[in-house]
Amino acid sequence: LVAFVAFLCFAASRSHGAYTALAGMEVAITALFVLLYLLKLDKRMSWLFWPLADIFNSVIAALFLLVVCLFAVISKTNNGTLAGGVFGLLLLVLCVVDAVLVFQKISLDGPRERNAHAK
Repeated sequence: LVAFVAFLCFAASRSHGAYTALAGMEVAITALFVLLYLLKLDKRMSWLFWPLADIFNSVIAALFLLVVCLFAVISKTNNGTLAGGVFGLLLLVLCVVDAVLVFQKISLDGPRERNAHAK
């Protein structure tokens, strides 16, 4: 939701294309992860460890958001760009929190089920 608001702010203010593209890309990737988990496709496609992919996505998104949203806030071309940058920085914090929480869940849960039953 925060990524979508940042995308709307950047798009409405006709900001630089990189700002809008990054926010739009994060909306799309987040929507795909939500669909993946809602439809339980992560269980069907067990060849990839999806929580690790989620962590990787959050870390990469946080790095891009740090750079792009700081430029948006510093340049503050107009109020829409400034608002989009602020929402982008809020999204940055949420991405870091997501990565930390998923990493803790992975490291605290112990071995995965298919490894525990295999002998």
